[in-house]
Amino acid sequence: MTIFQGKASKKFTGGKRRAARLKKRHELGREPTLTKIGEASRKTLRGMGGSQKTVVLREEKLNVYIPKDKKTVVAKIVTVKENPANPHYVQRNIMTKGTVVQTELGMARITSRPGQDGTINAVLL
Repeated sequence: MTIFQGKASKKFTGGKRRAARLKKRHELGREPTLTKIGEASRKTLRGMGGSQKTVVLREEKLNVYIPKDKKTVVAKIVTVKENPANPHYVQRNIMTKGTVVQTELGMARITSRPGQDGTINAVLL
């Protein structure tokens, strides 16, 4: 079974909507990329128009922007502290946008989308 991102077959009232056509290839989605902490691992996927999208499967370092010094440094990720997307992601050390992680420099919030961008950027809190 695949993830479908088109119109639902049911209306919000509960009534059924008649399908005017079948599903199209461009309406299909994919499973979420659950980026974890570990030895660096990436995967390249085909996007619309043959473009390429790099997803991060595992990563142990991230780019941390330090607002006080106005510079960016590479830091090691220790653990996931908070994840607004799903509280269960904290126990499984899964990183998404908005996740607060413990780094060797201190706490940092992830500003990039690791499952879409192919990199992990964060801002020191």
